[in-house]
Amino acid sequence: MKVLVTDPIADAGLDTLREAGHEVETAYDVEGEALLDAVSDANALIVRSGTDVNEAVFEAAPDLVIVGRAGIGVDNIDIDAATDHGVIVANAPEGNVRAAAEHSVAMAFAAARSIPQAHARLKDGEWAKSDYLGTEVNGKTLGVVGLGRVGQEVAKKLASLGMDLVAYDPYISEERADQLGADLVDLDDCLAAADFLTVHVPLTPETENLIDEDALANLEGGYLVNCARGGVVDEDALADAVSDGVMKGAAVDVFAEEPLPEDSKLLDVDDIVVTPHLGASTEAAQEHVAVSTAEQVVAAFDDEPVLNALNAPSVDESVFPRIEPYIGLTETAGKVAAQLFDGRVERIEVSYAGDIAAEDLDLVTASAQKGVFEPLEWNVNAVNAPRVAEERGIEVTETKTGSSADFQSLVTVTVGDGADELSVSGTLFAGDDPRLVSIDGYRVDAIPHGHMLIARNRDEPGVIGFIGTVLGEHDVNIAGMFNARETDGGEALTVYNLDEDLPDAAREELEADTRITEVKEIELNGD
Repeated sequence: MKVLVTDPIADAGLDTLREAGHEVETAYDVEGEALLDAVSDANALIVRSGTDVNEAVFEAAPDLVIVGRAGIGVDNIDIDAATDHGVIVANAPEGNVRAAAEHSVAMAFAAARSIPQAHARLKDGEWAKSDYLGTEVNGKTLGVVGLGRVGQEVAKKLASLGMDLVAYDPYISEERADQLGADLVDLDDCLAAADFLTVHVPLTPETENLIDEDALANLEGGYLVNCARGGVVDEDALADAVSDGVMKGAAVDVFAEEPLPEDSKLLDVDDIVVTPHLGASTEAAQEHVAVSTAEQVVAAFDDEPVLNALNAPSVDESVFPRIEPYIGLTETAGKVAAQLFDGRVERIEVSYAGDIAAEDLDLVTASAQKGVFEPLEWNVNAVNAPRVAEERGIEVTETKTGSSADFQSLVTVTVGDGADELSVSGTLFAGDDPRLVSIDGYRVDAIPHGHMLIARNRDEPGVIGFIGTVLGEHDVNIAGMFNARETDGGEALTVYNLDEDLPDAAREELEADTRITEVKEIELNGD
């Protein structure tokens, strides 16, 4: 597989890809048409913040499987477009957490004690001791805007130095905040209570200029640290607030425009410390995010779980071996159900019974949807299957029960249109040997593999023999079969595993027999 890397990452990440047998091409600083040309035959794209991965990129890259972001922020990647094209987007959120948190703490101290300003004046020959009266953090209140991974790490480090914690984050539970010793409050209260405010949110339409002139006025006499994303803080308003004495100081590592323009007002205010986006700039962090991103690319190529996928169901690495056999089984059940169902699919239910019901099954449920949609010729995979269902107004439900009467674990995919429905159930024999055990209420024991012929017929003597004869006359070998019936003399259903495609002439001959009510061939491509 070909991996295109358009922003520099540590060599350890490139080595990981090459050792896995993949081709790596680096094309740094490409943009516009050059980027579209470069990505046209790529199977994976690895970027940092310097590459704009937009709709045009996905349109130009029909073979793209995954976009890996070597870092946390993904505001330069159009995740909706990626999902529509079935492309996984994954970041490396853990790799630079420690580095970013440590830099935030360092910047807080730098601002509170005027370290860079005093350093610069001493290097210029001035002993300006009396000009700098610093602020201690002990006994002060730290306000955290965004209590995610980095925000939590900063909170823990500064709380250990005697700071009280308040936090604004509408997406974290009270319980988790309590564990960190932080009081969850709204944004205005967080600003009003904080002596130091540290920002740790991504740049989104909701967070752009979140900390504006009015917000900064609430931080009167305090300090602001932003090592998260540029654009979250109104930089001109921040410069004015510190310059006018509303705030004591600030420390900023990220900017709305990078590199920071020479005419930025931030550069004119002595009490504002600025660094050139150094939050993740440690050797350990760069190596960690590069290797983590590369490993996720390799996992995507190997159809293994992508642990930090942002737009696809992911699963803990320790759980994956237990659910892996059910991914293909449930996809197959969905594929069979969709092709046997005569109505318009308006509803999908995926049911789990027995031991499997105790697992995290989002990935398996997404695979079931993929199986349902594939026969309908929609461009779908486990990444965009939930989106496809949502866009088409198809209701998807997942149910679990801890017991199964006949099997240790059982999965069932049901498709319906409000009036009619059809279910296909499957299980695993001997741990990883898949079987379809029920089709539309008929008990079967069918191997889900290759070419499957499913015939409905009246339960009369000679029908199975007739079907076998027709297949033989057309040189179609039967690899296996299973017959089930409702009642003696009622309707029967037979599943045949075939070694070849069913010729049209054979299908027509079978359908012409009045005893046979339906013939469906399902191609499982060996899965």
